[in-house]
Amino acid sequence: MTTVRQRRVGKGTEAAEDQPSEETNVKPDGKIPSDHTGGKLWNILSVTVGGIVAISLGLLTSVYVATLHENDLWFSNIKEVEREISFRTECGLYYSYYKQMIQAASIQQGLHGLVYDNKTESVRTINILERMNVYQEVFLSILYRILPIQQYLEPVYFYIYTLFGLQAVYVIALYVTSWLLSGTWLSGLLAACWYITNRVDTTRVEFTIPLRENWALPFFAVQIAAITYLLRNHLQPVQERLTLIAVFIATFLFSLTWQFNQFMMLIQALALFILDCLDMLPTAKVTWLYIIQISGLLLVCVLQFFNSMILGSLLISFNASVLIARTIQKNLKKGGLINRLGKLILHVLLVLCLTLLINKFIKKILNLESDEHIFKFLKAKFGFGATRDFDANLYLCEEAFGLLPLNTFSRLSDTLLFYVYVFVLFLMAVAAVVVAFRNLSGSNQVRLMEKMEEYTITLKPDAAYSLVHTVLFGCLALSTMRMKYLWTSHMCVFASFGLCSTEVWKLILKCVHLYTSQRAQVIKYSIPIITLLYISYKFWPGIMDELSELREFYDPDTVELMNWIKSNTPNTAVFAGSMQLLAGVKLCTGRTLTNHPHYEDKNLRERTKQIYQIYAKRSPEDVHGILRSFGTDYVILEDSICYERRHSRGCRLRDLLDVANGHIMDGLGENEPDLKPSLYPRFCEEIKKNLPSYTTHFTRVFQNKTFHVYKLAKHK
Repeated sequence: MTTVRQRRVGKGTEAAEDQPSEETNVKPDGKIPSDHTGGKLWNILSVTVGGIVAISLGLLTSVYVATLHENDLWFSNIKEVEREISFRTECGLYYSYYKQMIQAASIQQGLHGLVYDNKTESVRTINILERMNVYQEVFLSILYRILPIQQYLEPVYFYIYTLFGLQAVYVIALYVTSWLLSGTWLSGLLAACWYITNRVDTTRVEFTIPLRENWALPFFAVQIAAITYLLRNHLQPVQERLTLIAVFIATFLFSLTWQFNQFMMLIQALALFILDCLDMLPTAKVTWLYIIQISGLLLVCVLQFFNSMILGSLLISFNASVLIARTIQKNLKKGGLINRLGKLILHVLLVLCLTLLINKFIKKILNLESDEHIFKFLKAKFGFGATRDFDANLYLCEEAFGLLPLNTFSRLSDTLLFYVYVFVLFLMAVAAVVVAFRNLSGSNQVRLMEKMEEYTITLKPDAAYSLVHTVLFGCLALSTMRMKYLWTSHMCVFASFGLCSTEVWKLILKCVHLYTSQRAQVIKYSIPIITLLYISYKFWPGIMDELSELREFYDPDTVELMNWIKSNTPNTAVFAGSMQLLAGVKLCTGRTLTNHPHYEDKNLRERTKQIYQIYAKRSPEDVHGILRSFGTDYVILEDSICYERRHSRGCRLRDLLDVANGHIMDGLGENEPDLKPSLYPRFCEEIKKNLPSYTTHFTRVFQNKTFHVYKLAKHK
């Protein structure tokens, strides 16, 4: 088991550029009074100072997470095999392709090895560039080979420093988004500080470096910043075109670097759809964003050799359905309230039906089943019937795919982030309801709205998008803990924007009959500054203590296993075992695998379930036959899985296998009535007794406190 242990002693006030301080429009095509505050010189000075602060905070964040990584593992001092083992589970698999490209005789041979790979899945040749999002590893390895840095920087450092550098891009993008929304870079400063002080809940880059989301989320943040700028009023045509190009590039890079991009952008498309239906965004810009999403995803599809999972994505079906439905319903935004609501309901139903029909048709034509495990998981998770499906239960039993723990909110509240976020969310949600109702009704015809005019807050298109974005991604995070990083980072942006927003404080002061322009401006800057001082006072000592705490990587059993494999098995040997461990085997030893953690392939999921029969109640003959059918030479058994205690009964891997096989689970507790006792004992336990029925097929060749390696006989 990989652990770390304690290391032994030894070795101001500024004006917004191009952002009106107050707006009287409700609809996106409304007229806005010109902004005359401040001079050009002051604006230039403000932008310069704000830009310097943004870059400085980004670089500081990059150095901060890099230092934490070094202090936690003593990365600079440990052996190469220990560094590679520290890339856990799927992280090790992705990094192995970077290593493979670096070690190839030429770039062409390296690419050929990825396109015709026969070591990731035994007895199969697969195209890694089609199956996995590893273009970033390819690009980085080529860059390392052509730059004159080999003498000064090891490949692993070039890799991890790139990821830590992307954190600078991430923080700068969050900073700029908040700045654009509020009109003051003080808001960006507060967003960046919240991101850093809530690091446990906003990023996990320092201990899961090669994870796909650590590549993708910085580009997603850049895309959101570009969309925020695009949705501003009165952009010049040149500005709009350049912003659309920036949105496309960021969307493409986000899609290229993460296999779950389509699901994240589907939520984004839903946000655009909701706001467009409520007439809170310019329809022309929303149309461009739909087209950009589709074109970016299709370009990635081409680069991934026409990956069928991309073509069958709900995002493409949904966006196409929206565009088709618009051509059918041309007068969607005309008429009174009842008429508009009727049209909207019909429009939503039409889009939903078209999406399902188009998606069903595409999947039927392509015979696509790569993502069926995701829908099985969602069906079981949200209570649409119990399931015995092994893949769905494997996800359901993982904490990362469970509900967001309540202690997350207590941590976010310690920095005041959650309190401010809820406060701003409530105000903005009320404003959104009022504005949406006024848009659907027509403000000149609704007397109630006229009465409330003194107290209502206008909702700019960029703020409206930010509101719906944070609500939808908040729902995603609450339902699936692993996705919280998409929400918490934007939470920092949204809360800081609200705290520094003139409109928010104007509404509050008007409600208590205390509004003056000067008073609103004073509060707009003083409250964020007080918040920043509080955060600095409370968390600066903790950050300094964290940076001074020194640990080191310690996993002698896994190191011993990897060294034994490299020294005692042929390069062509095929290994079977758990997905997580085999990723490390490929990275550290280069041996061929039977299965691996990249689970987005139906054949691989079936293969993994079969390989995992080593932890089920099966006969030695059955297990041997299964393993040999995949060309297995050696099988690695882990005590941590065979005698697992991390999960409760019903969620242990052996329990999932027992239920899937129709067998009664071990231990005290209830079983479903149709489950029956197995005719055989558990394989991973019984094989250690060296009974003749087992030694005929398996010979133990390595053993330590954690792992047992058996060589398979080839006579059957």
